[in-house]
Amino acid sequence: MEISIRQGTEDDFPAILSLIKELAEYERAPDKVTNTVEQMKQEKDLFRCFVAETETGEIAGMALYFLAYFTWVGKSLYLEDIYVKEPFRQHRIGSALLRKVFEVARAERCKRVRWQVLEWNEPAIAFYRKCGAELDGEWINCNFDEEGIASFNI
Repeated sequence: MEISIRQGTEDDFPAILSLIKELAEYERAPDKVTNTVEQMKQEKDLFRCFVAETETGEIAGMALYFLAYFTWVGKSLYLEDIYVKEPFRQHRIGSALLRKVFEVARAERCKRVRWQVLEWNEPAIAFYRKCGAELDGEWINCNFDEEGIASFNI
């Protein structure tokens, strides 16, 4: 199977959003995706994405990331999502996508690469451990959705 990894473009947004929705389904939260292609176009300067493309032009996977600043270490790369469609798994596509993300982190002189994984996602955890990632179970996510942001008042 011939796969090429390339920078995602605006033309890829429908396929990327489809992968995001597929990932949300896998993570048992399909109703949480409110993003749209139009929103992605408006916010395209806030993220970057690599896509894994087959020889027939199908997008088989993606790694969506952005640069961030963390007070303890400074400039960092945050990997928001990495996902490979089920029929394309076990072909080292996830590894190829992760390699490209780390190339960016080195080129950008990042001090850290960070991402999250659900505690029940054993295949992903095993993959990340194999890659040498340090898994930290100590931190708890704090989230506000759009409605919560609008109504925030303390």
